Amino acid sequence: MTMLSPLGRAMIQHFEDYASKAYRKFPNEPWTAGWGHTGPDVTENTVCTPDEAEEWFSQDIRHAESAVVAYTGVLSQHQFDALVSFAYNEGIGAFAQSTLLRLLNARQISQAADEFLKWDNVAGKPSAGLLRRRTLERALFLDGITL
Repeated sequence: MTMLSPLGRAMIQHFEDYASKAYRKFPNEPWTAGWGHTGPDVTENTVCTPDEAEEWFSQDIRHAESAVVAYTGVLSQHQFDALVSFAYNEGIGAFAQSTLLRLLNARQISQAADEFLKWDNVAGKPSAGLLRRRTLERALFLDGITL
C-alpha cells in the first residue's frame, strides 16, 4: 500500500480535531492548527480556513505515507493506515527510530502491534486520549491478520 484509505484519513481526523486557530495543549509542544498541522508556518497567531487545513492535512499525510513506504515492506491496507496515523501523530523521526518499526521489519507482528500501546504519554504522563488512539491503531494494524 502507498496511499492512506478513507478509513485511515477519517481516523486521523477524528483524533486530531480541526482547529482554525493555533493552539498548544502543553507549553513545550509546537503550535498546532488545522488537523494537527505543525511546522515553521504555524505560530501563535496562525488562523486557517477549512480549505487551508485540508491542504495542510493532505501535505502532512503525504509525508507520513512516504515515510511508511520508505521504512517498511509489504503491508495490508489496515497496517499501512495504522502506521501512517502513528507517524502523523508522533512524527516521522520517532516512527523511524521506534521499536515498533524494528519489530515489524523483523516480522514480529504481534510484538510490533503491542508497541503502539507504549506511546500513550504526553509530557511524561499517561494520556487517556492517546491510549484510545493507540488502541484503535493497534486494532486496525491487527485487523485481518492471523497470528
